[in-house]
Amino acid sequence: MIRFAEIEDIIKNKGIYVGIINGNSMFPMLRSRKDTVIIKSFTGRLKKYDIALYKRKNQYILHRIVRVIPDGYIICGDNCVSLESDITDEQVVGKLEGFYRGEQPISINGFVYKLYCRIWVALYPVRCLLKKCKNKMVLWQK
Repeated sequence: MIRFAEIEDIIKNKGIYVGIINGNSMFPMLRSRKDTVIIKSFTGRLKKYDIALYKRKNQYILHRIVRVIPDGYIICGDNCVSLESDITDEQVVGKLEGFYRGEQPISINGFVYKLYCRIWVALYPVRCLLKKCKNKMVLWQK
């Protein structure tokens, strides 16, 4: 079994990591413990809409870049509303190159995927508003 601490070494040594994800921060695109990701090493800067695997403290996080800034990236999971604005190139371990939804390979170069990325990022303010409304409704029910 691969421990999280070994992912960075695998990418450095082999140039690629393939594994099942754990967590819901990239739902609905990636499903926890069901979908398999392909992470590759990269050179240069990442671009808006790329999905970066980065290290924060002792955790590996897989989130989407929503904005490129001079000294790093602003990143957010597809199922998150909190933006992380302090992610640097040094923290980035790899870049998502594709994934499998069950047995079905999903290309991140296709039209449908690219459209999904743009719509999902554009809907960020709406998602924030819906999450606030949901939280208020939960409070009202208590």
